[in-house]
Amino acid sequence: MTDRTPAAEASGAHTLRLAEAADVPAVKAVTDAAYHHYIERIGRVPAPMESDHAANVAAGRVHVTGDPVVGLVVLYAHEDHLYLDNIAVHPDAAGQGLGRVLLEFVEAHARALGLPEIRLYTNAMMWENQKIYPRFGYDFVERRVEGVYDRFHYRKRLTD
Repeated sequence: MTDRTPAAEASGAHTLRLAEAADVPAVKAVTDAAYHHYIERIGRVPAPMESDHAANVAAGRVHVTGDPVVGLVVLYAHEDHLYLDNIAVHPDAAGQGLGRVLLEFVEAHARALGLPEIRLYTNAMMWENQKIYPRFGYDFVERRVEGVYDRFHYRKRLTD
């Protein structure tokens, strides 16, 4: 089953679709591969690696691309924003513009839902992300320690 919403089509050559139960092992594998190298740097397993992937897939929060799956986003729609919980690209697919495709999908999805803003956070030790998100129009909101995680919060306001 392929998600043929305008957001799914906006990704062009990399069509995204809602993940299905059979995709759960691939969602875990891509997430683990994408975040594993951060464990030593931040001193703990990154939060996306500990997510309940099966529950997220069952709830319709996960969109994937590739056959086999090489990229994904985990999204939560709220009344006033779309929350980007996880964006992951398998290291074997890095450097091919897939991250851009995924971020464009997130924006198109938020617009299709009529939501005016996208929110996300990244670990303070994932400094690469602190360079990437502003290039895609995300504004830094605040740095906040939440439990054991030191996080940089971002948002992107969508305008027509």
